[in-house]
Amino acid sequence: MLTQQPLLPLPTAPEPAIVRAPRHWHLPRHAARVLIALLFPLALLAAWALAAHYQWIAAQILPGPATVLTALADLAQNGDLTRNALVSFWRVVWGFGLGAALGLLLGIGFGLSSLFRDYVYPLFRAVAQVPVLGWLPFLILLLGMEEALKVVLVAKAVLVPVAINTDQGIRSVPPQYLEVARIYGFGRWQQLTRVILPAALPGIWNGIRYGLTNAWLALVAVELLASSEGLGFLIVYGRQLFQLDVVLAAVVIIGGVGFVLDKLLSVIEKRLLRWRREAF
Repeated sequence: MLTQQPLLPLPTAPEPAIVRAPRHWHLPRHAARVLIALLFPLALLAAWALAAHYQWIAAQILPGPATVLTALADLAQNGDLTRNALVSFWRVVWGFGLGAALGLLLGIGFGLSSLFRDYVYPLFRAVAQVPVLGWLPFLILLLGMEEALKVVLVAKAVLVPVAINTDQGIRSVPPQYLEVARIYGFGRWQQLTRVILPAALPGIWNGIRYGLTNAWLALVAVELLASSEGLGFLIVYGRQLFQLDVVLAAVVIIGGVGFVLDKLLSVIEKRLLRWRREAF
């Protein structure tokens, strides 16, 4: 008689080992953007340093970065940099303030009054087509070479973008906003201050930002041609003495100040737009 053999358990396959992928280190997005933005300036600086070190270009024509930094330190030590920078700063402050105020008034008038726009806007556009330096000979005869000349030219450079962008911002306000304001019984002043200007803020701020950039560029151009003080004059002074290290040092300062002003306005713009979103 056959006996039944007990069944043996079937062998089970071993569980596969879990292989974990190695963790990769990633830069934060903001840091990566900063590094990418610095690649070209650093490459340009390296090329400049190599050209100066191996004398690919004569030092009298292109001083090296170390020579420019030495000139910059000398200008800061003897007070020339501080004195001329303050002169340029106050010219920009007064010119920008005057131009921005007039530009806001004109832009509000263009945006709110069709009659005012029909009478004034064609003349405004004609004046705006003339570049800042195109007014220089006439204004020298009218105002002389004093500070008023620089302030008026800077103000003109600011007025045009502020007025145009303010006008466009007001004219792009949705009509529904004004209808709601009328339902709530807002008067003209309340509509302007509580509805129209906050809604037009992005356009107005674009004009202010472009206006400040134009103010800085116009001031430097005017100081190159008609000034005995200021950062633009430092470039002329260095060129007259054939000290190109002083010229490049002044260029570095002008570019750095312009960059800082643009970044400062960018930060303020973000805060204003955040306030506008919360308000609406």
